[in-house]
Formats: sequence, C-alpha cells, structure tokens
Amino acid sequence: MSEPTNSTIGTTRRHHTTNPYEHLFGYSRGVRKGPFIFISGTTSTSTTSTSTTSTSTTSTSSTPIILHPDSAYEQAKHIFHTIIDSVEYLGGKRTDIIRVRMFVRDGKDTGEVGRALKESLGEVLPAATMIVGAGFVNPDMKVEIEADAVVL
Repeated sequence: MSEPTNSTIGTTRRHHTTNPYEHLFGYSRGVRKGPFIFISGTTSTSTTSTSTTSTSTTSTSSTPIILHPDSAYEQAKHIFHTIIDSVEYLGGKRTDIIRVRMFVRDGKDTGEVGRALKESLGEVLPAATMIVGAGFVNPDMKVEIEADAVVL
C-alpha cells in the first residue's frame, strides 16, 4: 500500500447499507477518515421492512424487521458479519478491527454474544467492551455492536 498523501488523509468515505434505520434516523453504517474506520452501532436487522400507512393522514412509516429475535448468538453472528463486510467495503480487513463495543439487553445473553465475538474475531483479539442492560429502539433487539478499525 502506498503512503497516504495529504489529499487522501483528509478524505471522508461513507458506507450505507439497505438497513432501514440508516435512512430513518439519517446516519452512515460506516465512515472512513484517513486510516480510521468507524462502524455505527449495528443490529441484526433485515434489509427489508414492513410498511404501514395511516388512513387518517398521508404519512407512511416503515418498521424494520429484526432477524433472529429469539437468539442473541444468531443476532451477534449476523452483526459481526455486517461489521466485517462494512470494514472491507471501506478498504479495511477484518484483521484491522481493533475495538468492539457490545451492548446486550439481558445479562443471560453475555456468554452467547461472547461466543459469537470469539468465533468471528477470535484470532484478531480486538479490545472489547460489553455493556449489559441496554435498551434498544425495537424490543426484538438483543444486541447492538459498534466497531473501530485502523488501516495501516
């Protein structure tokens, strides 16, 4: 890889997926600035959503579908897959992931989320934080995970 120039160091790249929450709330799945990649809090959300239209008004709302609502492990595996894909889209590798922050709704699910971390990034050994007791925007969400990577 060539040395970054002043013009590439200041460049900001953004990655968007079809996750309905990105559009609903107005954020990027991931952002790269120079060698740094930041992946937003990611949940096990389908790329499709259900739509409801109010008959009393002209407004339409979209409700994202949460995948694996009964399994924190399956949600975490799906999330890590999405995170790795996002890092790779922004020019990094899974081995560039240096930190993850895991937010878990119920303490009984920490072992399963930890198992998904180890299976997905075990040999990478990123710095990690797991916070228990998180509340999420959808009651079917059991886990939300953020990640940071540095591409050297």
